[in-house]
Amino acid sequence: MSTPGAGRRGRIESSTPAAIAEAAALLRAGELVGMPTETVYGLAADALDPEAVKKIFAAKGRPADHPLIVHLPSVEHLPQWAAAIPKDALALARAFWPGPLTLILKRTPDVPDEVTGGQDTVGVRVPAHPVALALLRAFDGGLAAPSANRFGRISPTTAAHVHEELGERVAMILDGGACAVGIESTILDFSRDVPEILRPGAITPEDIARVIGRRPRVPGESVAETASARAGQCGDASGLAEAAAPNAAADAAQPAPRVSGALAAHYAPRTPLRLVEPALLADEAAALAGEGSRVAVLAHSTSDPRDARLSWRSLPADPAAYAQGLYASLRALDGVGADLILIEALPGGPGWRAVADRLGRAAVGSGATD
Repeated sequence: MSTPGAGRRGRIESSTPAAIAEAAALLRAGELVGMPTETVYGLAADALDPEAVKKIFAAKGRPADHPLIVHLPSVEHLPQWAAAIPKDALALARAFWPGPLTLILKRTPDVPDEVTGGQDTVGVRVPAHPVALALLRAFDGGLAAPSANRFGRISPTTAAHVHEELGERVAMILDGGACAVGIESTILDFSRDVPEILRPGAITPEDIARVIGRRPRVPGESVAETASARAGQCGDASGLAEAAAPNAAADAAQPAPRVSGALAAHYAPRTPLRLVEPALLADEAAALAGEGSRVAVLAHSTSDPRDARLSWRSLPADPAAYAQGLYASLRALDGVGADLILIEALPGGPGWRAVADRLGRAAVGSGATD
């Protein structure tokens, strides 16, 4: 194995045992490593090394008060990071880890402020990717690893995307192929009286309710809506809204912790982006092209009109498959030199909640330059 840091910075390495061992040595030396996960590629650093963690913020251009998620080798490492582990949180960890669920818990004193943004909570998860797990086990500790891209931009789902974004800001990038989930993990807050989803992802409120017997609160839902959804799980709405109201009032006095991906503008291409209803998509794209605009389109149900003036891409009309291809498609369309990206508006329904969240924030942040 080569000496840590001896190779060319920013290089992409096949995830052989030797490369994983070298990556772990680089992390122990305070360097940054691009790490594949099932969600997106992460920019990993030793989560107990404040100076290494500061390099994450410098490489991404990320504000220092934005907390990071700590990736763990297994659920058995949780007590090192979480001072209190509610039984429902532990049940979810055992049900969904390794997997795309981040738990927000009260932190132990050993967790650096650089990781938590100075808060008294920490986000933790165990990723479901063989390369990430092999690296975490070789490192034998927690790795802080936000998405490996410049702050606010499209998250990377391949090693090549990481290299395009960060280049020599990262010591090494482990290639684990395209990410299977393709969007960031669900973030579930357990630091207050009522569990609350702070970022939607592949693990849904319904998935969570099936494990712990109660549905977490979802931002934007009223108490009555949450109670109605819980009734769908329990088969009886009697008293649920009344029971939920006191806890909701108590939590209103406790602001939610800051978490990754919660800003209005995020996941954004440099090209301006607009969502268009399916019935209007083809005609609006053609009209804009007829006016001389360079137009890129991302559809899921509208057929490609085979108009040479348009850069057209399609994703499956299935929320999981759409999510898996979303960021790669946005990145490709952002690179064609278009004046505008038109995105076919998504269907309604809970299955599309996480993808709709990402596209809404991408639209707000799109068009801005670094």
